[in-house]
Amino acid sequence: MVFGLTHSILKARGKKNAIIAEIKVYSPKDGDLLRGRDPIEILRDYHRAGAVGISYITERKYFRGNFKLFREICEESSLPVLRKDFIVNKEEIERTAEVGASAVLLIARKLKTKLPEFADVAREHCLEPLIEIHELNELRYIESLNHGVIGINNRDIEKLEKDGGNVKITEKIAPFLPKRFLKISESGIRNIKDLKRALQYADAALIGTALMLSSHPGEKLKEFVEA
Repeated sequence: MVFGLTHSILKARGKKNAIIAEIKVYSPKDGDLLRGRDPIEILRDYHRAGAVGISYITERKYFRGNFKLFREICEESSLPVLRKDFIVNKEEIERTAEVGASAVLLIARKLKTKLPEFADVAREHCLEPLIEIHELNELRYIESLNHGVIGINNRDIEKLEKDGGNVKITEKIAPFLPKRFLKISESGIRNIKDLKRALQYADAALIGTALMLSSHPGEKLKEFVEA
């Protein structure tokens, strides 16, 4: 089965930079990123700018996510939508599927040996699992996976974006990932230079803060897509 996010990334190959654009409302480091703007208008701008997918963080405590807004994004978007959260139970996977999402983030550090099982549950619900790793020792959790999408988080999730992570993490880890995996460089991509470095090793990039800090997120995304 080829899922929506994978298909969208592969379709962009050779034509434009494959960017998953995040509608990020709050950052533990940078504070309020929405700044009174309409997230659905930002979503529409992302579509027009050439995103291959949309990401939204539903975690409430640190990122002030809102599941109701996530549902609206899924209903409004014609692109694959990824739910980012600290998923640790299967009920949340089912809930993600019920609102029409296309993909769900599964963090290797959080799930450890349960990761393959959770990935299977996601696929059973027609969700593409995006497996996230941050350190080389987390590769052991993906050994039994035959295929899929691996997200390399350039930041340490335990430090909530306050670790100064950058694309060096992608450069370090990506060469060790088996070719059967599609690779996404996540977070810490601040400018075109960072993006070009990341895409030397990854098939796509997930960008949120750099877009949302711009007064015109859609225009900023277009710059990344066309760089």
